[in-house]
Amino acid sequence: MRINKYLAMQKYCTRREADEMIIKQRVTINGAVAKLGDQVGEQDVVEVTFRPRKYRYFAYHKPRGIITHSPQGDEESIEDILPIQGVFPLGRLDKDSYGLILLTDDGRITDPLLNPKYAHEKEYEVTTRRALPQHFAERMSCGVDIGDYVTKPCEVEVRGSRSFAIILTEGKKHQIRRMCEVLGANVADLKRVRVMNITLGNLRPGEYRPIQSTELRTLLESIGM
Repeated sequence: MRINKYLAMQKYCTRREADEMIIKQRVTINGAVAKLGDQVGEQDVVEVTFRPRKYRYFAYHKPRGIITHSPQGDEESIEDILPIQGVFPLGRLDKDSYGLILLTDDGRITDPLLNPKYAHEKEYEVTTRRALPQHFAERMSCGVDIGDYVTKPCEVEVRGSRSFAIILTEGKKHQIRRMCEVLGANVADLKRVRVMNITLGNLRPGEYRPIQSTELRTLLESIGM
């Protein structure tokens, strides 16, 4: 395989960062300086002479009305209002929803965190416009046909006549809103409170905090980093 892919698979860096290190002659293959596009096999010895980059990770409370990214017209995105430079959001949270978004400058964790095949938990608190119908929790948790897709089984806890908590391991576009609409309980308020072991806690809209120490180690270990 190509040397940049190999370095990315070994969790040294992203492919783009690998190319930058190769250009700077910080990578060798069997003692020879690597070149862009070089191939490596199982028997090759690859060495990287660089100080590991210090990545940043944050828990952020996305306010309602803010686009995660790629705003249109007069919309504002997280990047537009965030005082931290050089980080990007992991995943999406639609404009009318609010709550926890993870921010980082570590491109290595994008796929292992977001790819639905890894089934990482995300927890939401939801309020509906009308009372929940009978057997709501059972029907939601078994999977709902939302038109082009049947959702995976999930955990649902009813907390009031118009409120519930739900834990998903996938993230189709507007999934919770679409599930509720099918069951006749349109969403009035949707808040994400947890992504894996990272919780929103007491963060107010627009606030953020660093993810570090044991909390960070638990997150990275759970995605194989």
